[in-house]
Amino acid sequence: MARRLISLALGALVLGAVPALGLGTGACVPSGKAPAWDGGTAKKGTDSPAFEPSAGVMSEPFHDDFARDGAMDLGDNWNVLDAKAWRIEGGKLCGQNAHNKGIWLRRVLPPNARIEFTATATTADGDLKAEVWGDGQSGATANSYVDATSYLVIFGGWKNTVHALARLNEHGTDRMDIPVVQAADDPRARPVLANRPYRFVVERTDDRTVKVAIDGQSFFSFSDANPLRGRSHDHFGFNDWEVKVCFDDVSVTPLP
Repeated sequence: MARRLISLALGALVLGAVPALGLGTGACVPSGKAPAWDGGTAKKGTDSPAFEPSAGVMSEPFHDDFARDGAMDLGDNWNVLDAKAWRIEGGKLCGQNAHNKGIWLRRVLPPNARIEFTATATTADGDLKAEVWGDGQSGATANSYVDATSYLVIFGGWKNTVHALARLNEHGTDRMDIPVVQAADDPRARPVLANRPYRFVVERTDDRTVKVAIDGQSFFSFSDANPLRGRSHDHFGFNDWEVKVCFDDVSVTPLP
């Protein structure tokens, strides 16, 4: 029965038939409340401010393969919120114990863009996380990340129990959830595997709808009635809680 319900929910997500972040928090979906080791609230994200055009928006594609020698040579393109948490290892950008103090690309995103990257979890806890259309400088101000400025793409979050797309509050009751089920019929409901690279594509093409695909499969499509775009919502970055995660082959392409 559980597998059937998950398949129905996933089918609705791919077809874009779920309103807002409308999977809700029914019996088969974990609530937005954070566990004790990541305590937070379950309220919805706060609405974004009125749209203000961004300055200095990127017009050419950006790519970074992190092929650098120095562990701390992150380069001028990245804004690091916790220098102790982020480093270059083996040609990859890796984070550990960042506690939601992420790393932001300094390039200014247009409202429409395609963001691609490879992500790898080093443990069975998963917890791969990216932020899109955020302010490029903020991180969590408390133990729980309820004050984000972005859409949060979470793969294997909360010790590999949930895949999610959230808006401004990763614990919000309005986030889109796919509960993880071991050996699920649908591969999108399966847990993140340790040391397996996953290729992410996150894009917006209509100023409103954020789409997330992983290894060529559609996971989420969210049409936002109050889209995060323009000033304070024009950057992309990576984040981490505690377990070690690594990212590589980042490409950002501005779209019309």
